[in-house]
Amino acid sequence: MRNEGVQYKDLRGKVVLVTGGGSGLGFAIAKAFASNRAHVVIVGRNEKRLTKASRELGRNVRSIVFDLSAIERVPELIESITKSSGSIDVLVNNAGINLKKDALHVTDEEYQTIVHTNQNVVFAVTREVLKSMAPRNTGNIIMISSMASQYGIPKVIGYTASKSAVEGMTRALAVECAQYGIRVNCIAPGFIKTDMSSKALNTDPERKRRVLSRTPMGRLGEPSDVAHAALFLASEQSRFVTGVVLPVDGGNSIGF
Repeated sequence: MRNEGVQYKDLRGKVVLVTGGGSGLGFAIAKAFASNRAHVVIVGRNEKRLTKASRELGRNVRSIVFDLSAIERVPELIESITKSSGSIDVLVNNAGINLKKDALHVTDEEYQTIVHTNQNVVFAVTREVLKSMAPRNTGNIIMISSMASQYGIPKVIGYTASKSAVEGMTRALAVECAQYGIRVNCIAPGFIKTDMSSKALNTDPERKRRVLSRTPMGRLGEPSDVAHAALFLASEQSRFVTGVVLPVDGGNSIGF
């Protein structure tokens, strides 16, 4: 990962919650906020992965093992974080799951599982965090969407539907929450070089060729590229920005 570069002094001391912060984009985002001296809480299901991430990220980061699909316990989670770390200033809704399968063969249960985690849980976490942000008239919510919501990608119907909903949720919440001084924005990553994506593309040379051929910048993104966008959207540098969906994709969404 490249050096985090620009320092955002206004993020120092902020309490930042990153869901799915144990690996991939979530880990990069957590690292970027921690390097700006924010107090970061990462949440995920995999205890081993979270422990390793916390060790690498340093003392500004604490981890909580929690299965977000247990949506009825989300209020309890947010209350616990608030009591132990302080009121949450920035929420990054990064956690999500995917299923690659022909739409004709996706079962109702499989579809609902994807939508539950990527859409219902995102709203539940956001709602509970907003309950403490609104009385303070300050706060910042960052959603993570996907190129799947920008154009049609086959075999990911549940993922596409849920991420499209997240973008709509971003705009609706941005309008409703502006009265409380809360900004809500979304990042739509393109093809980013994570362990998972690298494995998928390296075993499918033709798909990798198609991805790069329609990406004007001609390369995969780095996790730190998404992290830099999150820092900007959380900082005072973007204080008049709300309700946007920002593609971080090297031009992939407009490429031909």
